[in-house]
Amino acid sequence: MDRRMDFAASAFAMMSNWRANHPPSSSFPQRGSSVPDVAVLRSWRDHLPPCASSVVKLSQLTAVNNRNESSVFSSGGYNWRLVVYPKGNEEDNGKGFVSMYVELDKSCLSPTSAPPTEVSAYLSFFVFNKKENKYFSVQDVEVKKFSPSRTVWGVSQVLPLEVFSDLANGYILEGEEHEFGAHVKIAPSPVAAAENLPFHKFSWSVRDFSLLKQSDYVSKTFQMGEKKWTLTVYPKGDSSAEGKLSSYVHLAEGENLLTGELVMVRAQLQVLDPRGSKNLSECLQGWVMTSNAGRGIAQFMRLAEIQEGYLDDEDTLNVEMECEVVKAIKNNPFF
Repeated sequence: MDRRMDFAASAFAMMSNWRANHPPSSSFPQRGSSVPDVAVLRSWRDHLPPCASSVVKLSQLTAVNNRNESSVFSSGGYNWRLVVYPKGNEEDNGKGFVSMYVELDKSCLSPTSAPPTEVSAYLSFFVFNKKENKYFSVQDVEVKKFSPSRTVWGVSQVLPLEVFSDLANGYILEGEEHEFGAHVKIAPSPVAAAENLPFHKFSWSVRDFSLLKQSDYVSKTFQMGEKKWTLTVYPKGDSSAEGKLSSYVHLAEGENLLTGELVMVRAQLQVLDPRGSKNLSECLQGWVMTSNAGRGIAQFMRLAEIQEGYLDDEDTLNVEMECEVVKAIKNNPFF
């Protein structure tokens, strides 16, 4: 895997570990302005997009209590503001995190000559890290619709505060400053998308499992949504999971995604107990895109456990997968 994929995996682990130790309070009201992790991609960027962006230091933001907002910047003929809650927006389940939003200036939707009733846009948020000399990027892969009744969209859980506030992590600049950025890309209308695409069930018997020598084995292709896919298993684990079975759902050979095309895959993978009582299962969900043509589980189960109880009398490992394409996006401008 390349460095960006390594970082995405570590960022997801960082967020998961933080939440495991800091469960959200049920008392937080949900405004619904933020997006779930499955709709957000985290990565490093060397540079910000050249236009339609706002980059500001914390001291340049106008603060009212914990809400900090930038001056107006323009994108697509509309005026926007970056809004940052450096201590988290508790009203949007952002306690313990940095929260970041983009707000559309309502005057853009005032009754002038044939005003639009809503504006669709893709959003990205950035926090500069001097240690990496790069921007930590949080991109929402789904288009957001701004209207007179809904002028704010964003991400309530950008970075855990304990990570953001630790000098060793690189997010604190000289003079205890922080640098934030946002990018707004107006979306064409309508945005090509398909939702709730067909569910699929797939079974695979991996014969002579104990004798396998190759690092990976690929199943036959199967149709899921508009694409053909394969299941790949690493009988001795991949490079990050030595001693454990690894498994990934991939686009089949010859299947390609176009620029801006993303597919969200959800799957439940089972290793079947030949005696029928203790099937082991794991779930996965994530976006497949041009830079990442598969999703999987690096550390599914210990190989010793497979040898002890999950091979039948003919040394066959039986795998079953239930999977579906949850959503497909055709023209995201950031990918």
